[in-house]
Amino acid sequence: MTQDLARIRAFVQVFDSGGFSAAARQHGRSKALLSKYVTDLEDYLGVRLMNRTTRKLSLTEAGEAYYREASALLQQLDDLDATITDQTAEPRGMLRVSAPRNFGESTLAPAIYEYLKKYPKVSLDLRLEDRYVDLVDEGIDVALRISTLADSSLIARKIADMHVVVGAAPALLKQFGMPKHPEDLRQLPCIVDVNLQGQSNWRFIEDGKTISVPVNGPLRVNSPLAARQAAVMNLGFVVLPSYLAEPSIASGDLVPVLADFLPTGQTLQAVYPHRRHLAGKVRALIDHLVDWFQHHPIH
Repeated sequence: MTQDLARIRAFVQVFDSGGFSAAARQHGRSKALLSKYVTDLEDYLGVRLMNRTTRKLSLTEAGEAYYREASALLQQLDDLDATITDQTAEPRGMLRVSAPRNFGESTLAPAIYEYLKKYPKVSLDLRLEDRYVDLVDEGIDVALRISTLADSSLIARKIADMHVVVGAAPALLKQFGMPKHPEDLRQLPCIVDVNLQGQSNWRFIEDGKTISVPVNGPLRVNSPLAARQAAVMNLGFVVLPSYLAEPSIASGDLVPVLADFLPTGQTLQAVYPHRRHLAGKVRALIDHLVDWFQHHPIH
C-alpha cells in the first residue's frame, strides 16, 4: 500500500510541477526514481497516463481522469494526517478571535483568558467590536456571534443558549403602567439599540408565531450598555441581552416585562470559515468555551 501511494503521489507531483526535473527539485527526489514510479503505475494500470516529450508533458484522457481522483484522494489523506497531528499536538500559534464588545468585556473575557492559561503556546488577537466581521477577508479564525447562522459559507457550532429581556425602570412603569401585550409598546417610549437585529422593530412570539412591533422613543444608540443606562434613568423600555440586563434587574433598577412573549432559540455560536481541516487551536477553543459555559451559564 505504501508503495502504491508513493507511485500515485509521484504521478501527481510530476504533473503539478510541470515535469520530472521540476518535481525532483521541488520534492527532493531523484528524477530517475520519479520516472520509475510513474512507469510502474502505468504498467500496473495497463494504460499510459502521460505523454512525454523533451519539451512538454501532458496527460492522456485516462491520465486526466486518474489525476482528478488521485489528487482528491491525496488531499483527503493529507487533511487526515493534519487532523490527527493537531489532535495529538498541543495547540500553538496565533489565534484571531472576534466577538461583540459588551459581551466580550462582560462575559467572554474570563473564558478566553482561562483558555490562554490552559494553552500557553497560543497567542491571542481578541477583537471586540460591534460590527459584522468578514472572517475570510480579515483573517479571523473564529467569531463568537449571538444570532442564528445566515452565511452558508460559514460553519457554526452552538456554544450556549442566550435570551433577551425587555425591561423598564420602576418609575416608568409607575407612570405608564405594566404593558400586557407587545403591541402596547407602540404607544410607549422605547430605547432603540441599532445593533439589535431588527433595530426599531422588536420581535416577540405569540401562539408560536413571530410578531414584529415597531417602536419609537427619545433615543437611538449603538451600544447596549448606553441603552441600559438610559432605561435605568427612566427614558424608556429597552431590549437587552440577559447578561447585561440581569445585574440591573437584581439591583432593582430595571423590572422585566412581557416575559411570556419573548423569543427563544437564540444562541451564542462559534462561527468559522468552511474548511476541510479545522486547526487544532480553533477546535480546542470551541471545546473549551462549550465546557466553560456549561459550568458558567449565561443568565
